[in-house]
Amino acid sequence: MATQVTVIRHGETQWNVEGRIQGHQPVGLNNRGAEQALSVAKRLGEERFQALYSSDLPRAMETAREISRTNGMKILAESRLREWKLGILEGLSSEDAAVRYPEAYAAFRTEIPDYVVPDGESIRQRYERAVTCIIDLALRHPEECIAVVSHGGILDDLYRYAGNIPLERPRDFQLFNASLNIFQIDGDRWEIVSWGDIQHLEEIGTMGEW
Repeated sequence: MATQVTVIRHGETQWNVEGRIQGHQPVGLNNRGAEQALSVAKRLGEERFQALYSSDLPRAMETAREISRTNGMKILAESRLREWKLGILEGLSSEDAAVRYPEAYAAFRTEIPDYVVPDGESIRQRYERAVTCIIDLALRHPEECIAVVSHGGILDDLYRYAGNIPLERPRDFQLFNASLNIFQIDGDRWEIVSWGDIQHLEEIGTMGEW
């Protein structure tokens, strides 16, 4: 009854380049991000997915639309796949956030699991909604292959859940824009089949941070 879940991080945005905190802000792809989305869509062109889910934030939906155009699948928007909600920090550069909201920014940078960003959420809250969402989707699609377009924070959560890695442990794995990350889910057993696959981006490039 295993389900194969291919999780794609959205393409690059200008805010990625500028180091601005995105969270739930409606930021779209920049030119390179659009190229990345097209490239990952072509890479997945031969894959046969039974469903295509996406975060409803613009940068994810724009990436998903390229995949949809390639394989003809309808995009199923799923708000639980949204990025970390960062409240008062959203839209600020790292420098501005550090000056205006030092406590919240320090907690954001050090990724304290239970600190709730004002007007936002904690890492643990994000983790719980991300994992619950993917479990629900796997149960909805037994013995099928599905594609999911989401964000760096969500990928971080899924990697940790699959590897039983504590939220407190510093991240030592990459979260590439437009990368392919494949999980095999069979009940409580999660296996990472492949991680951070960006072969399709050799000519375009990717930043590797979120």
